[in-house]
Amino acid sequence: MQTFIDHARSLGARIAARDEQREWFGRLAAGQSPQALFITCSDSRVVPSLITGARPGELFELRTAGNAVPGYHADRPSGEAATIEYAVSVLRIPDIVVCGHSHCGAIGARVRGEDLGAVPAVAGWLNSQLPDDLNGLHADADTEVAAAVQRNVREQVERLRAYPCVAERLAAGQLRLHGWFYAVDTGLVLAHQPAVDAFLPL
Repeated sequence: MQTFIDHARSLGARIAARDEQREWFGRLAAGQSPQALFITCSDSRVVPSLITGARPGELFELRTAGNAVPGYHADRPSGEAATIEYAVSVLRIPDIVVCGHSHCGAIGARVRGEDLGAVPAVAGWLNSQLPDDLNGLHADADTEVAAAVQRNVREQVERLRAYPCVAERLAAGQLRLHGWFYAVDTGLVLAHQPAVDAFLPL
């Protein structure tokens, strides 16, 4: 923790020391205009700005276990739904990326049928948010878990389409949806290509 504290203490001085940094952060104070909503897993190994090269203010982020997008229910608002709606309707972002990743603990637990009784909130979230066809495949190979992660990404992208704000802007041609897969061990990024229903290198 001390390294984080030291970095936080010196951040202001480092920004002030460079004209470009001062100007960039000064503009951020006036408001935000992110280029994309990036929905990904809470996993600490997945760093959206590292993957995309985004600077502060360029990505609006939503992180959940298993990069899950809850189904839309107007009568049951959630933090995830509010984040999506704000990004789409207020910030008017033009792109949404749902990014899954290799070696995902959430997907792996479902695929292997692990007992999550000791973490009931985790179990409840995964059972309610991840596709049923991931259950109990007993796949141990990284490649099989990766395939399940990619299936999950496709499912979450489809869930997004049911959000009224997303559907409206998709119909108007003002929004694009992207499904990505990030390999944490190599840095390779694959994108889902609907025409062939496959994840291919960007």
